[in-house]
Amino acid sequence: MNLRNVFLCFAILAASFSSAYAGVLSKEEIDAQVQETIEKFYQHTSAGKELAEKASGMLVFPSVVKAGIGIGGEYGEGALLVNGNTAAYYNVASASIGFQLGVQVRSQIILFMNDEVLSNFQSSYGWQAGVDGSVALVTLGAGGDISTETLKEPVIGFIFSNKGLMYNLSLEGSKITEINK
Repeated sequence: MNLRNVFLCFAILAASFSSAYAGVLSKEEIDAQVQETIEKFYQHTSAGKELAEKASGMLVFPSVVKAGIGIGGEYGEGALLVNGNTAAYYNVASASIGFQLGVQVRSQIILFMNDEVLSNFQSSYGWQAGVDGSVALVTLGAGGDISTETLKEPVIGFIFSNKGLMYNLSLEGSKITEINK
């Protein structure tokens, strides 16, 4: 079996995985986890809190599970907050191939820093990081300040609360799709 067929099989499995787990959490469960994640995020970084207060929208995925041994995948559910209120629910899913080993549970927050990028995100069907929009990634937990160049980006992503080790930290290729709750 060649590499293309292996990837195709894994993509089918990943799609099955994400559709099998879609709808597992209720709106109330997602909302509670989102609020808890935001509180943890604000504890990690005051700069992140200031940015969130300036953002047009905040997409929060409280628990994204990523696993891989050469071939990997990830899945999580969350909510888009606009003016502090839930505007819609989303899932994030991706499949990958390459050097990766481990299992990781992490939280992701994506800030849309102006109305135009927020509107583009909301009007898309299946927004893909790195394709439909570039995300300036800030990894929390390593210490240090947020660079001034990152602060100028229209879409800023944070990954934090790692509960396991994983070599590959990225939002690139993650597909974010609105879900009905």
